[in-house]
Amino acid sequence: MSKTTHANATQPARHHINVLGQMLKFIPRGLISKAAKETGVDLQARTYSVLSHLGTMLFAQLAHALSLNDVCDWLRLKARAIAAFGLTPPSRNNLSNSNKVRDAKFAELVFWRTLAHLQHCDASFGRQRPGGGKRTLLHRFKASIHAVDSTVMELVANCMNWAKHRRRKAAAKMHLRLGLGSFLPTCAIIDTAGEHDNTRARELCAGLQDGEVVVFDKAYVDFDHLHDLDTRGVQWVTRAKDNLCCRAKNNLPVRQGGRIVKDQIVRLTGAKWRKKFKGWTLRRVEAWVEVDGEERLMVFITNNTDWSAASVCDLYRARWDIEVFFKQVKQTLKLGDFLGHSANAIRWQVWTALLVYVLLRYAAHISQWAQSFTRLFAVVRAAMWERLDLPGLLRSYGTAGGSFTLLGALHAAWLPGFEPTSVSSYGTASA
Repeated sequence: MSKTTHANATQPARHHINVLGQMLKFIPRGLISKAAKETGVDLQARTYSVLSHLGTMLFAQLAHALSLNDVCDWLRLKARAIAAFGLTPPSRNNLSNSNKVRDAKFAELVFWRTLAHLQHCDASFGRQRPGGGKRTLLHRFKASIHAVDSTVMELVANCMNWAKHRRRKAAAKMHLRLGLGSFLPTCAIIDTAGEHDNTRARELCAGLQDGEVVVFDKAYVDFDHLHDLDTRGVQWVTRAKDNLCCRAKNNLPVRQGGRIVKDQIVRLTGAKWRKKFKGWTLRRVEAWVEVDGEERLMVFITNNTDWSAASVCDLYRARWDIEVFFKQVKQTLKLGDFLGHSANAIRWQVWTALLVYVLLRYAAHISQWAQSFTRLFAVVRAAMWERLDLPGLLRSYGTAGGSFTLLGALHAAWLPGFEPTSVSSYGTASA
């Protein structure tokens, strides 16, 4: 085969609409209309429809638009291109007013239904995390594993009236439950940053089923909620707070000289807990963990007594992948600065950012993309106005060899020093 023929064979095919239009095609029009009716969002407000509004906000995410004027001017110049898939360019006032008055519940509903639709279209989407194939901790457990955490998004002083965080700062917070097996959101709440994390713990874990596993930081520790999860059959792992008051009921055997210091069955002390949770026992695991090159003693608690102590530590290590997710969406998508100051406008932008993340992940899935998520975003952004077949573009793109995970970092499933080896000091870390 000649060099010319080989080069042509790797070129993506032409498409009748551009890459941006193909991304929007992943969202069924009927789904948008139904969500608009259910949430009371008008399908046609003056000359700016809810479809155009949604498409504009998705474009703002992909383009990393600087301001409302940037979005409107850019789309006005591309009016003929976006007309091919039913969008009209907005004026600055139309876009600003729509972000303020159109209920962001619509964008939330579109996000969850689009995710469900894509998983229905391709059953394998969301069943395996990107870059899968390596044996990790997740393969050792026969249940879905979820991580719960939150991230703060700083806002400007104009948001002080509703999102006051500290004396001279305003911030919003996204509480998230992430499926560690799929690396896709399974529950999300966007609110002000003034609330403590554990006030949202029940809402985030409400959809968990019997036998599933959830891992969260000590900020979400609420013993009423933890006891409720236990009675529902949900397994959980978290770090113990420094002021945890408990009494050892039974000391489980640990290997001398290993990283596991203590493995105990404990009961909560104090009149309130003894009376409220009579007979309820927890498992407390104390272990040495290497953090930033230093050995640190950490205490974990769980309601599972069957796992090895090392597996408890490994599960908590898996929680750190949610930090990678937050890093991806905040550094890649437009969540560092906002196009509006109202609570509704902030929610619009966050939900459309999550929607773009899912659309990009689906495009990566159907094209078997093997590079990083950041590079995926850069390719789609660069080719946004090109009439090229999107899956073909992603399949043909890239010069680096090898296979890479979309996580990009922190994808190891074990705490430093807890990697499973045949000469491990604590024995086999079986689930």
